[in-house]
Order: sequence, then C-alpha cells, then structure tokens
Amino acid sequence: MKKIITTLILTNLLFCLNLFAAKNLYLSYKSVPKNVYKDQRFEVVVKALITTKYFDEINTTFNGGNIKALNPSNQWKKISSNVYENSFHFKASNANFKIPSFNVQLLKNGNLIDRSVLGAINISYSDIAKGDKRFTNIIAKDLKLKAYKTKQYNNKESLTIIDIDAIGSNLENFNLQGIEEQGISKLTDNYPKQNLIYYFVMPVHKKKVVFNYYNTSTKSLETITVPLILQNELVSTQTDLNPNDSSFEKYKKMAVAALFIVFLIIYILKRKKIFLFITIILFIITSIYLMPNKKGIVKKDTFIYILPTKNSTIFFKLNEKQKVEVLNEKSDFIKIMGIDKKFIGWVKEENFEEN
Repeated sequence: MKKIITTLILTNLLFCLNLFAAKNLYLSYKSVPKNVYKDQRFEVVVKALITTKYFDEINTTFNGGNIKALNPSNQWKKISSNVYENSFHFKASNANFKIPSFNVQLLKNGNLIDRSVLGAINISYSDIAKGDKRFTNIIAKDLKLKAYKTKQYNNKESLTIIDIDAIGSNLENFNLQGIEEQGISKLTDNYPKQNLIYYFVMPVHKKKVVFNYYNTSTKSLETITVPLILQNELVSTQTDLNPNDSSFEKYKKMAVAALFIVFLIIYILKRKKIFLFITIILFIITSIYLMPNKKGIVKKDTFIYILPTKNSTIFFKLNEKQKVEVLNEKSDFIKIMGIDKKFIGWVKEENFEEN
C-alpha cells in the first residue's frame, strides 16, 4: 500500500515539475498603431498563445511607461482553443510618451502557473491642427452631428445643445475655442462607440458655429456646421429666462412705483383716508416688487435644467457649489441665476440651500 501511495505522489510531483518547467504562455502584439495624434485614444491588441489548460485566470499588470491604460481591467477573450486576445486603450498628450510593458500571468486557484512579459514598443506621434481656431481636439474614425437645438438663454445670449455620435474617438476632449461658457452635459462611452451631449452659449446674433475634427479614415480635417436657429415654440419659462431682465417686468415695477407716488401726493393734498389706504397698499406692493431676490447656495454636482421638468434637457453640471439668486419657484424646482450672472436655469429644490 505504501509503495502505491509513494508511486502516486512521485508521479504527481513529476507532472507538476514538467508543467512548471515547460513554457505555457507566449505573448505577441496583434495590432499596434504606427502613428498616433495628440489626445487620440488608440488601441493596442495583445495576443496570448496558451499551451496548457491548467489555469483558471489570466492576470495583466503594467510595468514602466509614462501613460496608463484607460481600461486596465479589461478581460481576455478566447479566440480559439489556445489563443486569447485583449485590447488595451491609451492616450498620449505629448511626443515623449511611452507605453508600458505587459506582464501577463496564468493563475490556478490563486497560484502562479506561468508568466510572460511583452516589452514596450515605440509608436510615432504627431500634433495636428496647430493654430486652427476651429479644431475641437477631436480625432475620430467617423463623427456625425445627430441633432442640435438652440433656445433663448437670456436677452443677449442663446443656448445650444448638440448631440454627437463618434467611432474610435476622444469625445471627452471636445472643446470649442473662443466660447467662454460650454461643457459636457452627458458622455456615453462604449468604446469604440461614443455619444456626447454638449452645450454652449453664444451671443444671440450669431447664426452658426463651425468646428473641425480630424478624420483618421480620410486623414484630413472635416468641417461640421451647426446652424443657430432659435426655436419659435419657446414657452414662457424660456422666452425670458431671467424675469428681472424682462421689459414687461421692468415696466410693471415702474408703473406700481409711479402709482404709489401719485396717490401719496393725492393723499398729502386731499388728506382723505381712502387715499391713505390706497397709498399704503401700493407701498406694500412696491416694496415686494423692489425687494431683492432670495439668495442661497446650490450644491456641488447639481444638474442645471432648461425647464422645470424631470425630462428636461440638462445643459451642464456644477463642478463646485455656487452662490445663486432665486428667480422663480415651480413645483419641486427653483429657477436660479449665478451671482456673476454667467448661468441661469432650473435646479431641483433638494439641491438648494438658503444662506
């Protein structure tokens, strides 16, 4: 019995020694771009040839380099009986970039079975569209302007929302040069497909915005034109986003104040109680109209909506808490304006705090 047990132990030991002594993992590059552009998101595909089935996990780490993988935890995919592949994404911001080497391990129950290192490879770099004021920093295989809509922002400016689809792109870097107020409302990233909802504010007299992106398929700059056409169906909450700037509102305040002065003079001349009563009422109304708006603070990461509805378009998110002035209230929403008057919109009541 002892001889049988000893034989089995020795056999298993020899099997394990042969397993670990033999090379079971071979790495190579399947796809590497020859050239990349500034801020372009590029893909490196690594291939693994595995000659053993004695593993339950493939683990990847990165050594060296000065840029990080954007998807370091991406899972390996089985291509055939013993071939696996993984796609890692990177982005370079200058010509001195260097991708890391790939350290891949085969594990079984947490124990190391085999490992292999794929050394870094050099990729050339280009900086395009220098000095082009229309360039948006976007590099894509394809980009389409799906939709756009322009609405009145205040009496002097319009707000435009654009909806963009792109493939193999870096829409997170989208920027319109020369426009002060702009930003990302929503970015959906299912790389290589991306969708961007973007807002920007322009003087109301501007009729179009023209921007460029670099198309990696045609290897040329492509031009996109966004017409800035104000919508005619503006509702009262949009036609004059800031009621304090409304001509009607100003005339109403002036009329009430004038009536108060007139009846005050009449009371002084006539000294009748009825005129005193009317004067007091007009004084109260005038005081309410001329009373400064309530002020407060809107929390960080609050969404600013165009309309006081749950389905309204979000045109930007506050990166930090802001002091604001209250312009109006409706249901669970509050219309606010930045103290510096740089933005106006609706926020949910739960995100507002009084001073």
